[in-house]
Formats: sequence, C-alpha cells, structure tokens
Amino acid sequence: MKIYTKRGDDGETDLMGGGRVSKDCARVEAYGAVDELNACLGQCAAESEHPDLREIVGEIQSLLFDLGSYLAAPDAERREKASIPQPEDAEVERLEVRIDALEGELEPLKCFILPGGTRAAAAFHLARTVCRRAERREIALHKLEPLSAAALRYLNRLSDLLFVMARVENRRAGVADVEWRGRDR
Repeated sequence: MKIYTKRGDDGETDLMGGGRVSKDCARVEAYGAVDELNACLGQCAAESEHPDLREIVGEIQSLLFDLGSYLAAPDAERREKASIPQPEDAEVERLEVRIDALEGELEPLKCFILPGGTRAAAAFHLARTVCRRAERREIALHKLEPLSAAALRYLNRLSDLLFVMARVENRRAGVADVEWRGRDR
C-alpha cells in the first residue's frame, strides 16, 4: 500500500465513517490541531530526561489519538461500531491529579513566566500553546456540531498540565523559570 492516494489533491479529505469534506472545515481543523499537539508531545518526550514525565506524555499521546479519532468521526453510531472511544470525565480528573502531584515539586508562582529555560521546558511550553490552539479549534467545531463536555475540558486541563510540566523540567534541572519583567521593570 502506498502512503499517497491522491484523493486529497482537490482539497478534500475523507472523514472516518464516510463522507468527504474540505480540508479547511472546522472538523478537520480540530483533529488536525490535535494531531499537531501530539507531534509536539513527541518532541517533549524526546527532550525530557525524566522517565515519569515521558510516561505521562506517552499516555497523553494515546488519548490524543483517541480524541483525534473522535473528532474525525462525526457520526456517533459509526463511532460506536468502530469502537472509537468518547472522551470521559475520568481522563480530565486524571490530568488534575497529575497537576496537583507535580505542583507539589514547585514553588508557588509569584509572577508571570515566559516560555524558556531548558530545551525540554521550552518544548512543553510550545506544546502548551499548540494545545490552546487545538482547544480553540475544538470550540469552533463545538459551535457547529456539539461535542462531549469531557472533550472540551480535556484540552483545557491538558494545557495546564503542560505548563506545570515545563516548570517541573526547569526545577529538576536547577534552572529558574524565565520571569516576565515587562518593559519598565
């Protein structure tokens, strides 16, 4: 089987479960942004020296693949037949537990911080911003076709976790977070 099909040369793509849509429709934008986030997380795992953080990233990547499949399959009946899982509240709660645990390693924030520090921290900060974009794309789709509440909450909470993971990378490396000072400071 070849990697290219030429079916998308006209600017359209197939959805899971049938149907063709423009490559710039809200649904493709949403699952495309989730795919981009997943690739960014691959970079985070490659940069991190911490097995516990890499393990978290791996679990999130699998869930993001499921989320992308959920977003790419608009028909609930077909999602069920294809065993495509719908995001669940328990997954959001698991992110919250991880945030709380990792924040235990950190000093409380006293100012805004800028992306930076170690290469791994910078990668997590980049992933956080891509996660926010994916969340915006998901919300745009939700306005057109309702999505599960857990799907919306998952990306919101995930961006918080990625912020904390960036800070943990810096702390474990003994590198201070980059504080925002503003122009007049």
